[in-house]
Amino acid sequence: MRLLQHEKELEEPFEKGQIGSSAMAYKRNPMRSERINSLARHVMVLSMDPSITAATQWLERTLDDSANKRICVPESFLAVDAILILYANITKGIVVYENVIKTNMMQELPFMATEEILMNAVLKGGDRQELHEKIRVYSMEAGKQVKEYGKPNDLVDRIVNDASFGLTKEEIMNALNPDNLCGRAVHQVEDFIAERVNPILEKYQNLGNDVSTDVNV
Repeated sequence: MRLLQHEKELEEPFEKGQIGSSAMAYKRNPMRSERINSLARHVMVLSMDPSITAATQWLERTLDDSANKRICVPESFLAVDAILILYANITKGIVVYENVIKTNMMQELPFMATEEILMNAVLKGGDRQELHEKIRVYSMEAGKQVKEYGKPNDLVDRIVNDASFGLTKEEIMNALNPDNLCGRAVHQVEDFIAERVNPILEKYQNLGNDVSTDVNV
């Protein structure tokens, strides 16, 4: 979440008047996700309590057993409950910036789809070894423009301007269509939701209206 918010692709719900950073007023830190991270670490550490107790006192039900349980068991449940409240609050008000996602993806996609471009050129009669080397060189040059000069990724234009590929810009952009590159991902997500997620939501649908997502932890 922190990485995606840094890239301005997703954003936690941000309340009116909320301060993102005490030092930098413009920042909108993912404070809820950071709090989840902190509480989750606390829960993971608490899980060591019963293990160490069991290893040292052999389940004798003495005070060194019960005193430990009185702390770690309720704190574990309370911390997880707080995590779920925060998680529900985030998912209820999460903001997705689709145009930023698309811009970031299209900036990197030419690099990731060079094999697709190469195979389209080979289907038109190009020499695979020769074109592979050219794409490698063009990719390095395009990457240099992006990283050293802050310019847009011009890999597609470099390939279009090389007649040995025999591809138009329209053909290359069609090859870069994300819908043609994600394999069975769409169907896998749909199947997972239908077979795993929806049955759980239906089973506990009566509980949904009673869950508070107000952040007070």
